[in-house]
Amino acid sequence: MKTKAFLTVLPLALLLPALAAAQPVIYKVDPNHSSIGFTIRHFVSNVPGRFRDFSGVIKYDRQNPAASSVEFMVQAASITTDNNDRDEHLRSADFFDVQKFPTLTFASTKVAAKDANTLDVTGDLTLHGVTKPITIPVSILGTMKGPRGEKAGFETSFTLNRKEYGIVWNRVFDAGNTLLGDEVRVSIGVEADQQVPAAGKPSPLPLSQRERG
Repeated sequence: MKTKAFLTVLPLALLLPALAAAQPVIYKVDPNHSSIGFTIRHFVSNVPGRFRDFSGVIKYDRQNPAASSVEFMVQAASITTDNNDRDEHLRSADFFDVQKFPTLTFASTKVAAKDANTLDVTGDLTLHGVTKPITIPVSILGTMKGPRGEKAGFETSFTLNRKEYGIVWNRVFDAGNTLLGDEVRVSIGVEADQQVPAAGKPSPLPLSQRERG
């Protein structure tokens, strides 16, 4: 009987480490080694800008990418183009209206592996009080052990039409040309640190749940 019981328990014991390894790993975005930038046409050239204040939580499952998720929050007032007058205009009601809409957010609803190094991340992007579904191609840059734990890297570039989010200000000239383009090219680079909860403490809450709490 003891031998039979041992043979019954043994497969379960061997399976437990594999199940544990398959759990998604939680990473917190490191803002000191990450960036959110953009470019928009101004007359005939592309002018760059960036956001300086943002946070994010990524749950990444290497074995089952569909179990992964991402949440991002950007403080709209942190926008900078290295020109104070222009930055204040961007914060005004003509553009981001940061007093009324202080944050930009993204919350994934679906993650699918496109290939070994690319994920298609679908989610809800909220900008200027308007929420729209969007699918973003995300490149997996890899993971590695650092002196303070595991790090993961991701990057993406995609284009938004600002008018779809109610940001419509522009200036039209006599010839019909406009001061600004409608399309905004967004580039995001992320370095994230694995979050390991202390013994007896729960894993970090997603950003959306922290806001409600």
